[in-house]
Amino acid sequence: MTAKRRTVHEVDTGARDRAVLVAVDRGEGWGLDESLEELTRLAQTAGATIVGTATQRLERTNPRTYVGSGKAEEIAVLARERGADLVIFDDDLTPSQQANIEALIPDTKVLDRTALILDIFALHATSREGKLQVELAQMEYLLPRLRGLWRHLERLGGGIGTRGPGESQLETDRRLARRRIAELKKELAHVSSDRDLRRKSRDRSGVYRVALVGYTNAGKSTLLNTLTHADVGAEDQLFATVDPTTRRLQLPEGRAVTLTDTVGFINKLPHDLVEAFRSTLAEVGESDLLLHVIDASHPQMIEQIQAVEEVLGEIGASAAPAIRVYNKTDRADDASLTKLAARHPSAAFTSARDGVGLDELLARISSEAARKGRTMTVLVPYTRGDIVRLAHESAHVVSEEHTEDGTRLVVRVPERLARRFEEYETPGTAGP
Repeated sequence: MTAKRRTVHEVDTGARDRAVLVAVDRGEGWGLDESLEELTRLAQTAGATIVGTATQRLERTNPRTYVGSGKAEEIAVLARERGADLVIFDDDLTPSQQANIEALIPDTKVLDRTALILDIFALHATSREGKLQVELAQMEYLLPRLRGLWRHLERLGGGIGTRGPGESQLETDRRLARRRIAELKKELAHVSSDRDLRRKSRDRSGVYRVALVGYTNAGKSTLLNTLTHADVGAEDQLFATVDPTTRRLQLPEGRAVTLTDTVGFINKLPHDLVEAFRSTLAEVGESDLLLHVIDASHPQMIEQIQAVEEVLGEIGASAAPAIRVYNKTDRADDASLTKLAARHPSAAFTSARDGVGLDELLARISSEAARKGRTMTVLVPYTRGDIVRLAHESAHVVSEEHTEDGTRLVVRVPERLARRFEEYETPGTAGP
């Protein structure tokens, strides 16, 4: 027998959209309370005020209404009582499930988790590529749901502008949606080719590339700002960063690397969204080092780590060299941090907001960067100061000596740059 539980909370109702949230526990993954808490954060980030919540424990979902039929009726009553504009489900609904639930609550929008996340992405995307990626994901999400949208319009009643459009109009809209999807993919391919050119240019430059990855709101943007003295927007919101941002980071030994802030991941990240953002996420897979930023204070830290690793696997980046960065240590208790340090001795522990642990993190990045490439001994004529400058900016200088014939360097050079130094190599080369 299926056990049921319902929880209702009333809060301030000043926002434009009043939402009832629905979460289901099927005995797998996150707990019911944790899922509902994250759904609340998502809805609030999108601008909704939560006027009620409904939860249910299910062994299996109902093919017609996702939740049980009795619970669906309960939700409809709750939405009417609270004057809700929205009912938001924490899982994805099929087009038929969404249509059936909307039939129980006329004039009330029903959204699932994917639609909500897409709305937040649309809110925060600022670059042309980001906006195209979000629109593509939205159109691909919308296409199989067009029939349900027309049924919803028909239920509004007769009159000018609401008479049934008929199958021909539905087919027209489907054709227009498919055409727009094709246009978006073409535009994205063009934008992605420009990104590829910039990426290849960075490859030729030999600059070591570091990417920040992690669960949304783990503190990646704050870490980028603190390390590079940038002014990237860093808000206490889910998905505050949608467009990737790259900044120059100066390491203690003088070497410059790039540090890229990427979109945060989340539990049950929509597959269509991953596909739409694949060209952007390629920055992650092609980086030399990943900094997996983790909120050390979050009660679902382990589940968040697993969610990030799943997405990294989906985009082919799970094998990339990585450092775990347990961030927000100022909010975590000492006992938990001690256990983490014992369990993960190679991890870094930081508070990006307070600047704690950043020197140790920079030293770790320097160490990782120095390990990659060839160790070479070169004698560079004084007329080629550009080569010495390149060594300091894009490689790891082990030692430097000024002689009568030029500058003798022992330098750890990225493979991409080795050819630039080969003509100055001397028999004293230290080898790989």
